[in-house]
Amino acid sequence: MGVISYAFIVAAGYLLGGIPTAFLIGRLWGVDIRRVGSGNVGATNALRTLGWKAGITVMALDVAKGYLAAGLLPLLPVWEGERVYLGMAAGVAAILGHVFTPYLRFRGGKGVAAAAGVLAALAPLPTAIAAGAFALVAFGTGIVSLASLTAAVALPVAAFLLDRTAAYAVHPAVRAVTVGLVPFIFYTHRQNIRRLIAGKENRFRRPWERRSGRG
Repeated sequence: MGVISYAFIVAAGYLLGGIPTAFLIGRLWGVDIRRVGSGNVGATNALRTLGWKAGITVMALDVAKGYLAAGLLPLLPVWEGERVYLGMAAGVAAILGHVFTPYLRFRGGKGVAAAAGVLAALAPLPTAIAAGAFALVAFGTGIVSLASLTAAVALPVAAFLLDRTAAYAVHPAVRAVTVGLVPFIFYTHRQNIRRLIAGKENRFRRPWERRSGRG
């Protein structure tokens, strides 16, 4: 019965994570997100091509997908198994669903926002630290991909450092997930990394640059 529970929760997490929020929000704006900007079905492309309101909305919804999968699905009374492992199973499935969405021929986003939601449910304090690193780099440089890569590395570092304090210790299996996400996020950002090395990566215009006319 436990195997069936895990199979169902993985399927549910995958289908939830696969909801293409950037595509749906783009449609509300009258745009096919796959045909503008980088063509990526994620928050960064929505931010760059549709504006702040659409980009923040997509990011919030993508985070919510991950959080619902890892934090709330395991609370349903139909599952058998330890909640942390159920949450991990549903969460990892949601990240994969976001990147390889079944609703758009397996072409989705890069998994950062969905992963943030998953880890917010499983390891909230390390995720908050990683989010802080993301914000500092994003608003400091205007390069979202660099901020995402920084946050991906900061997350397991924070999880391991906090493990020294029992009150903030992260489950060992969750720490393993944070480590495993690093190469995965780097893989989904492989084209961005090439542009970063070449000095050609896109920047977004920060609010103060819009007001002052710079950037």
